[in-house]
Amino acid sequence: MKLTGFAKYAWGVLAFNLIVILWGAYVRASSSGAGCGSHWPLCNGEIIPRTPTVKTLIEFSHRLTSGLALLLTVALLVWAIRLFAKQHPARKFAWLSMVFMLTEAAVGAGLVLFEYVAENKSIARAWWMAGHLINTFLLVASFTLTAWTASSEPESELAPRKNLNWMLWLAIIGTLILGVSGAITALGGTLFPVTSLAEGLKQDLSPGSHVLIRLRFYHPFIAAGVSVWLIVTAIAARTGNWATRFSTALMALVLIQLAAGLINLLLHAPIWLQIVHLLLSDLLWIALVLMAYTALAHPTRELFEAVPRPLGSKQTQLSN
Repeated sequence: MKLTGFAKYAWGVLAFNLIVILWGAYVRASSSGAGCGSHWPLCNGEIIPRTPTVKTLIEFSHRLTSGLALLLTVALLVWAIRLFAKQHPARKFAWLSMVFMLTEAAVGAGLVLFEYVAENKSIARAWWMAGHLINTFLLVASFTLTAWTASSEPESELAPRKNLNWMLWLAIIGTLILGVSGAITALGGTLFPVTSLAEGLKQDLSPGSHVLIRLRFYHPFIAAGVSVWLIVTAIAARTGNWATRFSTALMALVLIQLAAGLINLLLHAPIWLQIVHLLLSDLLWIALVLMAYTALAHPTRELFEAVPRPLGSKQTQLSN
């Protein structure tokens, strides 16, 4: 794999957005989402808060990093448009990255403006969290494929197994459902903390408990089922060099994630472990996206070679 300047930048944008995502999780876990009040894009009615509390600083710093992520995405798209021809996948995925970045900002603004933050225990907040999670995963997938298609060497045409296509799509949908389940579980853990496993189980099974508490009971079972399917799909997707590598990475991440989830349950979800759990989820999602793409999409070499337009120079051939 050769990394051009654009490819290095694209991978860097992906890495920075993972940091923003993890910091956003800390905002939720520390109940700092209302640190700027119900104001957006202003913070407590000010451009820069003059007498910030700790929670205000946490929320305001997240807004600053999110704004920087938006600017980095704009630069990514402009560079992709200048560098690649219209048919190149890196340019298409850069456009998708921009679209999902804008919807990510819109969802984040909605959470603040409708006050679905801090101690809000409504079902509407859970729906918004679900939409936020799905959009975030799609954003990460777009960044990942932008970077990958800008830096990968195209493989020769392969003939995937007959049922691989639907297996991969089912794995992707299952992972999104698992992610939503995890987000709701994390929200329930933040709003209704417990001090023992027995206490948590009693709350989960009580018909009088809040729905966010009862929903978290199903997360371990969803995780177990999806994990089994991911491993089965990963074995079936070992159709080529890179697909096999990502398959191995995916299976390893599934096992590590299951262990982290169990520890998270036993330790009653401390914030630091929630962050680790989310990072593993993002890495697992990235491995799944790359495995699916390399197993099913094998562009011809001509597509990669006939597209270069480096900034400030005449059109030359781009070797990825």
